[in-house]
Amino acid sequence: MGPFASRINFNTGVLEQYDAKVVRKLSDMASMFANDQAYKQAVSAEDELVYEVFEKHVPEEEGQLAHAVTVIYPGKIGDEYFMTKGHFHTKPNTAELYLCIKGRGGIIMSNEQGKVSYLEMVPGSMVYVAPYWSHRTVNTSDEEFAFLAIYPADAGHDYGSIEQTGFPKLVIDKNGKTELIDNPKWNKS
Repeated sequence: MGPFASRINFNTGVLEQYDAKVVRKLSDMASMFANDQAYKQAVSAEDELVYEVFEKHVPEEEGQLAHAVTVIYPGKIGDEYFMTKGHFHTKPNTAELYLCIKGRGGIIMSNEQGKVSYLEMVPGSMVYVAPYWSHRTVNTSDEEFAFLAIYPADAGHDYGSIEQTGFPKLVIDKNGKTELIDNPKWNKS
């Protein structure tokens, strides 16, 4: 593979000329939200679009850098904001960089011992996701939230661990303000 250029549309937050698109609707997010009753009601009423990922392919080998743009749409299940599924890297000693392009949101990160970090993101914010930390992004606004992710192409994505354990904290809307609360479903094992 040789050099190439990518272009992000800063109005839409979308990576133009992407190679693949991942679409996540509410029905794809079973067990991600804490309020099961609110989730079931929402998904039965309308299978809303939660987020899309626009990916540019590079070989999944050491030394290559992959990049993708994710757009999370506004919405909530109960008080919990729309979010990505979240993941660890299957190659756990790999880091990642996130750059906010559009909107407002945040990234919640957790290590295997349950230590949590939450950082707000606005256009121009760049977040370093350290190796060995799971990470999930959250749209805390009433508009689309878009960010660029840059990561080692061979990092891999482990979504299953998050599906089983969840995150130690939830990111919720409490009286119009973003707040972190304990996740009653967090499985520490």
